[in-house]
Amino acid sequence: MNPSSKICKFTDPEIENLAWCFPSETVFRPFDPSAHSDAIAPVWFCFPALHFIQGYSYPFPHLTQGFFTLTGISYSQAMPMLCRTLFTIEEILKTEDLEFVLLELPYLYSLVTHDSSRFLFKSKPHQPLSILKTTQNDFTGKNQFFFVRKDSIPNGDCLPKKWILMGRI
Repeated sequence: MNPSSKICKFTDPEIENLAWCFPSETVFRPFDPSAHSDAIAPVWFCFPALHFIQGYSYPFPHLTQGFFTLTGISYSQAMPMLCRTLFTIEEILKTEDLEFVLLELPYLYSLVTHDSSRFLFKSKPHQPLSILKTTQNDFTGKNQFFFVRKDSIPNGDCLPKKWILMGRI
């Protein structure tokens, strides 16, 4: 499915419920039902709501932010299970006081495409699942996104500038 065909269904009251996940000075763009998740603008950045509903806040933790920086994937391109997996790893590392380097991730998962421009993790063949119950996807989340003014958040100018297509990673 073409990501630009996914128009926004995440409204202002829903955005207000997630505002606590961002620094207090964050500027949110008002709801626009004609907005598309792959919209690229010099001033605004698209965030998927599902990542914050799952437990993230901005800025993202070190491992997660490193993953998106390294791959160049826009946050909206990550399927829910990808972020659930990263979030779970972050929580395990925090709770168990373990060390995990981003370069260890390819030993556990392959990064694969879905719908040619959305990405998820696929467990390595002949390996037991590293983290259980993260593979379920929520396809309604594709329409739940919102925009934040880049200059109102830390490192907003460093956020991905475009959608990455498979084969360009």
